[in-house]
Amino acid sequence: MPELPEVETVRAWLAPALAGATLSRVELRRDDLRYPIPVVLVQAQVGRLVTAVRRRAKYLLIDTAPQPTVAADESGASALLIHLGMSGRCWLESDPVDPPPWRKHEHWRMWLHTPQHQHLLRYQDARRFGALDVVEATTPHRLLVGLGHEPFDSAFNGAWLHASTRNRKTAIKTFLMDATRLVGVGNIYASEACWRARVHPLKPAAKVGRAAADRLVVGVRDVLREAIAAGGSTLKDFVGGDENPGYFQQRLDVYGRGGEPCHRCGDDPDAGDQRPIVRVVLLGRATYFCAACQR
Repeated sequence: MPELPEVETVRAWLAPALAGATLSRVELRRDDLRYPIPVVLVQAQVGRLVTAVRRRAKYLLIDTAPQPTVAADESGASALLIHLGMSGRCWLESDPVDPPPWRKHEHWRMWLHTPQHQHLLRYQDARRFGALDVVEATTPHRLLVGLGHEPFDSAFNGAWLHASTRNRKTAIKTFLMDATRLVGVGNIYASEACWRARVHPLKPAAKVGRAAADRLVVGVRDVLREAIAAGGSTLKDFVGGDENPGYFQQRLDVYGRGGEPCHRCGDDPDAGDQRPIVRVVLLGRATYFCAACQR
């Protein structure tokens, strides 16, 4: 599933082209994905100006301004909400010469224009686990309510992490992946962050000390920043807004490396009890760690 770096990669590609563009046409080939698509509300966005492209957790939000011909008290600002699901691809084509043929499993298109350019935003999803919805300014959206801290917000810090885990028996990796507490840290990056912090991913969260909590915050942020810079990770389906794959998977220290030497201590003759990267299954998700240097 695309995680925060993948969604942020798509957002960063779309934002410069879409901000300031007008949504001129929406084409839907179906009225549902994982959830029903509110067709009337989506089509009501046509004619609106895109003011920003944001990310909240793993959701893309395309903000739109009210149409100037509609009274402000009748139709306020809103946003198109896009979720990539397990295998969704959302990409942008600028100034297409001809409308390109629909691809297999392509479910919707949005045409946007500026005085200088025309843009085509396309969505393809073989498994149909993604979502297209509308967030209305006056009504909290059910998919956004109850989400936890963003990893780059100042509220996510060692003091908060330590205090929030005092009575938690769940594994620290599971805690980091709990979107009601911290958003956007999926399976790959939780494993990588624990390795960087030298914290065993199966360790009960309540037993993580303050110093380790500080290291985990740094580990989470560093791995996410590096993944964003590399365009995310492409293990199977993901491509960015320009249809290029991510490359961070080439720099993973533990994820997918079961049985291989630890990058930190596996090649150190003085490391003592050297062990290869271990793979276990935690709550149905593959988890990787070094038993020698993660405690």
